Amino acid sequence: MFSTNPFADMPAFISPSVMQTYIVTMFVLVVAGTLYDVLHKRSARYFFENWRKTKAKGSGPVGGGQMVSIAVQTVAVDVLTSGEFCNPRRRIAHLLTMYGFLAFVISTAVMVFQYPTPAMPAPAFVAQLWHIGALMICVGGYWFWFFIRVDVAAEGSSPFRTIRADLFVLMLLGSATFGLVWSCLQSVGNAWALLFFALHIFATTMLFGSVPWSKFAHMFFKPAAAFEKRVAEANGSRSNLPAPSDKPEIFGTTGQQPRNY
Repeated sequence: MFSTNPFADMPAFISPSVMQTYIVTMFVLVVAGTLYDVLHKRSARYFFENWRKTKAKGSGPVGGGQMVSIAVQTVAVDVLTSGEFCNPRRRIAHLLTMYGFLAFVISTAVMVFQYPTPAMPAPAFVAQLWHIGALMICVGGYWFWFFIRVDVAAEGSSPFRTIRADLFVLMLLGSATFGLVWSCLQSVGNAWALLFFALHIFATTMLFGSVPWSKFAHMFFKPAAAFEKRVAEANGSRSNLPAPSDKPEIFGTTGQQPRNY
């Protein structure tokens, strides 16, 4: 199963051109949804206004060489290794999900566009990458959902409580989970395979089609925010902020005790 391209048997029901058109449509939905999110929430305007304020408050300009160094640090620390997460469990879960998602999406595109039929068998490592990516998503995603989420781990809420912001994680887990079940059932010729393929397509469509209402676009904004933060630290504009207090608040001043996280 792990070395078999699950899309190669689909031409009996769906032509390769339809599968390829579907992937292109999902890409267009992501681009359009992200642009809508930027315009609707004015994320780009906020970023550039904050950037101007950072430069105005800075004690000195940041040179071109330093800018390049900051960009490299942002990519290496904040993007590739998710260095903004202090909690190691949350960081590992995020990295598993992120790299699993990349492997899942890239290998899907390769198999559908380059090896869409049994006459053009995909190399075993491409199919293995697809399955491993889906498994990484499931491990990281379910670990986060049931054990790491703040409202579950710290507040004791039910792991089945969901809000609109959870749409991205749920649909990503659904796409990977249904995809794995579909591949497994198809490899043994089970008739239920088509049902799980349909569920896989549904979850994938919701994942890429709900960008304006989910946290999907957030992944594009985080690197820009991390870069702006590092530039602010380099030019001294963040040095004017008060340092966080490490002293506990004295009980009785407000009549409330701090929540136990």
